[in-house]
Amino acid sequence: MNMLLEICVDDVSGIDAAVAGGADRLELCASLELGGLTPSAALVERAVATGCPVHMMIRPVSGDFVLDGAAIALMREEIRLGAWCGIAGVVLGATRPQGGLDYDALARFREAARDVRIVLHRAIDLVADPVEAVRRVAALGYDKILSSGGAPRAIDGAATLAAMVEAAGEHLSIIAGSGITSDNVAWLLEHTGVREVHASASCPGPAPHPDALGFGFARGPRNRTDAGRVRALREAIAQWKRSRRTAELDGLR
Repeated sequence: MNMLLEICVDDVSGIDAAVAGGADRLELCASLELGGLTPSAALVERAVATGCPVHMMIRPVSGDFVLDGAAIALMREEIRLGAWCGIAGVVLGATRPQGGLDYDALARFREAARDVRIVLHRAIDLVADPVEAVRRVAALGYDKILSSGGAPRAIDGAATLAAMVEAAGEHLSIIAGSGITSDNVAWLLEHTGVREVHASASCPGPAPHPDALGFGFARGPRNRTDAGRVRALREAIAQWKRSRRTAELDGLR
């Protein structure tokens, strides 16, 4: 049973900590405090150089996921540039002003991605029926969907995540994300059927200088990826796999 641990990072120290902790894949962003934006080309090259598979966030601006034609065109070009840098996949999404996913934009992103994996991010958590959305996204040829099951935390959306896994079938993987730690990952795996999890594995960094706060250059301490938390997640997943294997063997006796 193959289980994947993806760690989201937004700087060089985060890349190094995630790799040192044993991440199976990096979701590379800028500005995680804003939900993740498109990273710089230099940061992409630095992450790819580690040899750990990299999924690159494609999101030019913060806020909601409603995109105009110019933003869609820019994102298509960013997909191509990321592929040229050697990324394994892209992470993106788009919604309509009246609600629901923008399937026309998603189809255009799928076309631009070509041979790299394409992941729909948590824009799906904003739609009224994420299970039906899974079926439509699968039909577009997407490879993965990152979701918390429409809830603030994945453990709160576990029932919906389980239904999404069932709707995804064999050709699309649901990645559970939001609020996942070494304390709850085994429960989530057991109750949803997901085989990929996404986490920040972070802790607060040092407080910024008061002048930086006063001028609005910082909002507070930035979270930093912690290699120890990544390792703890890996071990919790491995322990769950061992317990499942033991139960399966006991059932055969």
